[in-house]
Amino acid sequence: MNIRCPHCQTLFRVDPARVPPRGIRARCARCGGTFQIAGTSAPGASAGHGGQPSATAPAGAGTPGGSPPRQEHASAERTGAPHGSGAAQGFPGQQGTPAGAGAPAGTAPQRPVFGSRDPNARAQRIARALVSDIVAYHPERREQALAAGTLRSEFRDEIMKSWDEYVAQVGQETAKSTPYFRQALNDILAGGQPVF
Repeated sequence: MNIRCPHCQTLFRVDPARVPPRGIRARCARCGGTFQIAGTSAPGASAGHGGQPSATAPAGAGTPGGSPPRQEHASAERTGAPHGSGAAQGFPGQQGTPAGAGAPAGTAPQRPVFGSRDPNARAQRIARALVSDIVAYHPERREQALAAGTLRSEFRDEIMKSWDEYVAQVGQETAKSTPYFRQALNDILAGGQPVF
C-alpha cells in the first residue's frame, strides 16, 4: 500500500502485512514528522482513509532538539521493537502489493517518481551502461585492440549484441535518430577517440 506523509507529502510504499491491525506510528525519513498508519483487517485489504494516514503529531515532533531529519527510508516506531530492526519499514519502490491494492476503487495509483522521465536521458543512460558492460567484461582485450587499432573488428559481435539490446529498450526510432550509442562507443569503448 502507498502511504503519504501528511507533513511533506512524500510517498512511501509499505507492505500491508507488516502493519498490525491496530495500526502503527511511523516517522518520515524526509521531514522527520511522525504519523499514524491505519492497520488493515486482512493482508491486501484497502486501508482506511483511502490509504492516507491520519496525522496525529505536528511536523517535527519526534525529532528531539530540532535535529535534522535522518537520511534513511521510512521507518516505523513500534513499542518494544528497536529502531532500525526492520519491524515495519517500507521503502520507496519496494515491491509489496499488486498495483492499486492500497488505493480505493476509482482512483489511479500514484507511482513514485524515480530518475528522469526524459526519454533522451534514458536512452543515453542505457547506451552508456551497455557499452560499459563490454569494457567491464573484456578489459585486457579492449586495451590490446585499442593499441592495435582493431577495436571495431575485435568487438563487432559484442557491439551488435549491445546494439540489439539498445534498440529493444529504447525503440527503433530513438535508436536510429540519436547519436547516443555511437557517442558511448567512442567515449567509453574507444577511450574518447572518434573510432565509431
